[in-house]
Amino acid sequence: MKVAIAQCAPALGALKRNTALHLDWIARARAAGAALVVFPELSLTGYYLKDLAADLACAPGDALLAPLAEASRDIDVSAGFVERAADARLHIAQGYWSRGALRHVHRKVYLPTYGIFDDGRYFAQGERFEVFESATGPAGIAICEDVWHMSTPYLYASAGATVLIAASASPGRGVAEGGDLGTAESCHLMNRFYAQYLTLAVIYANRVGHEDGIAFWGGSEVVAPDGTVLARAPQFDETLLVAEVDPAQTVRERVRNPLLRDERPDLVLAHLARRVGLPVPS
Repeated sequence: MKVAIAQCAPALGALKRNTALHLDWIARARAAGAALVVFPELSLTGYYLKDLAADLACAPGDALLAPLAEASRDIDVSAGFVERAADARLHIAQGYWSRGALRHVHRKVYLPTYGIFDDGRYFAQGERFEVFESATGPAGIAICEDVWHMSTPYLYASAGATVLIAASASPGRGVAEGGDLGTAESCHLMNRFYAQYLTLAVIYANRVGHEDGIAFWGGSEVVAPDGTVLARAPQFDETLLVAEVDPAQTVRERVRNPLLRDERPDLVLAHLARRVGLPVPS
């Protein structure tokens, strides 16, 4: 099965223009034979929205998102947008469209509000990590900072996910030993670690382009459940990355490397309950 990542550079605040660009990327992924195309975090709006967030927010069923639903009739699509919830709170969201309809929405749980990040000032936190059925099997979505918390992929894997879809808007920061970009080395290390030790495939879609003097580095990749990098996009350039994934490999890898089988979620839950002062499950 082929999956595609649209490593693109959305225009800040230009929802209609970005939607048209999405349709172009989707057409390219469809022509490449992909069953799924994944876009980065806030791909429909740009990332550093600040006070523009409220102007660009829409409900999941909004007509502004209808073109993506229509485009998903013969290829699954995952893209990022600003969601206005029923209670009027704004969320950084990643939708998943399939067979002409929006099938799942993940709201970013961990909102970085430090350094060059200001998510917590403009957006509300999500509250759930839910597994849903994707073109590649049971999947969970993480949005950028979500992946930097080990509990996120662990919760998904323990709930039956075989695929982690990670949508990101990661700025380039720091220099690692050997001269590579620091954030690139960290993200690629995390992706391989999660893939191998939780025996799931990781589809990591990071954007490129510039906003407010910040450069987004790209480097999107698809990692197999044994930690093998199946395909990796170049840094800083727009690219349609296509990789072949084998859902059956997850089954084989979980037999060969049964770490997830031997996990003790009951023990983890008991320890966490004690830590926060809740009754320990019996």
